[in-house]
Amino acid sequence: MALKVGDTAPDVSGLLSDGTPFRLSDHRGATVILFFYPKDFTPGCTAEVCSFRDAYGEIAAGAKAKVFGVSRDDPASHRKFRETHHLPYELVTDDGSMSKAFGATWLGGLLPVSRRMTFVVDGQGVVRGFFHHEVLDIDQHVAGVKQVLGTLA
Repeated sequence: MALKVGDTAPDVSGLLSDGTPFRLSDHRGATVILFFYPKDFTPGCTAEVCSFRDAYGEIAAGAKAKVFGVSRDDPASHRKFRETHHLPYELVTDDGSMSKAFGATWLGGLLPVSRRMTFVVDGQGVVRGFFHHEVLDIDQHVAGVKQVLGTLA
């Protein structure tokens, strides 16, 4: 079951595209957008990462939020995906524990891909926004994030 608005986000960890460690608690004090997606270089996931790329200036600068895409792909795949699509934010490699902690798994984690879910976590570690669309309305994640960030300002 996915986390919901008002829940405390778990302190998850993974690897960034350059292989350095990522830990959610290292970003306390800042609003963090974590969007889980199934697979690098697939059409829906490419559309999603590019929608966050296109809105990044507004999200990061205006709201001072940090954006992280999360999937089970390895750091090398993430590095290539970032370079190919000129992503200004980091991608995090999940060994399955991040998606499980947030409830973004298929069949309890039996399938090695994440569900398409986005979470807005405030500076105190509380989930303030949650969006879930698998195929249709992928662009609604960015719209929802912007709306939640407006309420946090």
